[in-house]
Amino acid sequence: MNTAKKGHVFGEQMAGVDYQTRTGAHGVVTRGESDLLEVCLLQTPNGAYYLPGGEIEPGESQEEALRRELIEEIGASEIILGSYLGEAADYYYSKHRDAHFYNPIHAYVVQVTAWAEPTEKGNKVCWFMLGEAISKVKRQSHKWALEEFQKLKG
Repeated sequence: MNTAKKGHVFGEQMAGVDYQTRTGAHGVVTRGESDLLEVCLLQTPNGAYYLPGGEIEPGESQEEALRRELIEEIGASEIILGSYLGEAADYYYSKHRDAHFYNPIHAYVVQVTAWAEPTEKGNKVCWFMLGEAISKVKRQSHKWALEEFQKLKG
């Protein structure tokens, strides 16, 4: 299934810096059709936007992690995993955590077939037209995933 492009790396790995690796699975979740297609983003309390998804926990597959995260973050209780968009990674410093991270993500197209209330509180679920979503996301790997999705849509 993982046949799409991989290995896109954003940010700079600085010599002598200890990076914590956080591998994640994220989804491009949409609603609407063609010209009215909207993309789901999460807005954190600090105002930053991200694709829904998160860290893959020990023993989890990418799909299991993505399913868990989508229930927690946006209340997607039933999903159909679509195309694998690929893998991309960011090197960055988190002021909030006072740590440097290497964050590879696996990005998928996701169709939500049933909704519930998100189990995590604090983040805001937002919907944007694709172009606006691309301009809003904080991480370059998330922007890359949205651009790969845009190529699929033609």
